[in-house]
Amino acid sequence: MSDIQREGAKVSIIGAGAVGSSLAYAALMQGVARHVVLQDINEAKVRAEALDLAHGSQFFPEAVIQGSSDVAVTEGSDVVVVTAGAKQKPGQSRLDLAATTVRLMQTVIPPLVERSPDAILLMVTNPVDVTTHAALTISGFPPERVFGSGTVLDSARLRQIIAAETNVAVGNVHAYVCGEHGDSETPLWSSASIGGVPLGEWERLTGRLGAQHRAEIAHRVVRAAYEVIEGKGATNYAIGLAATRILAAILRDERAVLPVSRELDDWHGISGVCMSVPTIVSAQGAGEQLALPLSDDELASLRASAEAIRAAQTSLEREL
Repeated sequence: MSDIQREGAKVSIIGAGAVGSSLAYAALMQGVARHVVLQDINEAKVRAEALDLAHGSQFFPEAVIQGSSDVAVTEGSDVVVVTAGAKQKPGQSRLDLAATTVRLMQTVIPPLVERSPDAILLMVTNPVDVTTHAALTISGFPPERVFGSGTVLDSARLRQIIAAETNVAVGNVHAYVCGEHGDSETPLWSSASIGGVPLGEWERLTGRLGAQHRAEIAHRVVRAAYEVIEGKGATNYAIGLAATRILAAILRDERAVLPVSRELDDWHGISGVCMSVPTIVSAQGAGEQLALPLSDDELASLRASAEAIRAAQTSLEREL
């Protein structure tokens, strides 16, 4: 893969459902990619989605848009984004989807790798941590080139709620959710800040938030996707924007720090699972994982999250 500026590269999005189509729309509107491919087994649907996007091409930066059921259309992609997967139903956890989605990846990924052997593989399908681990194994790519959207969206949800609760612009709130993209995810309160002021100090100065309020916010973040799914059947807009943010970091070689899910290598003693931690994302993929300071409770929670993911991985390896 070239180290040069790569904005304008070819991005193939696998799956033209709500998430894939929203991602394509967001990427085109932001001018992140100049060649966007939608690929889906439903020929009529994928062609219609591409045509609908193309009809609006006067209103976003110049781009080529293709839609096809033929995987050959993805050939030579710089980034392949996999959104295809089993749909999460109301009341169903992300880990409940694991076996069905991983079986699908065994079919989907090999032809993509064959046609784009130098691509970065971005996984945006649930359960993203387990699916990313499976994709890493199936593809044979190095870990920096296979990673998932992770808790980028969860972190955005956390920041949005904190901003609303403290009456501060969301861009001035800095906080990460790490661990599993799912029920065991962990907000890192000890490193959170508002306008550069550590959150603990903000609480002391303003009298806002506090331990109980933070626990309620964490619960709302975990429940956010379930709430949206119960109301409209799927989450799509925010994850489309979150994935576009990751694409921009790759294609513009930004070296942005994002909590993406890639295989950990002795991160605070955790290895061998794909899990979200703050990671430098660039044209080379997901690189250095930042070992930011953690409280004892946060570290214990993240280790428990890693074990939950590891248990799911082990169960799948026996079943598949």
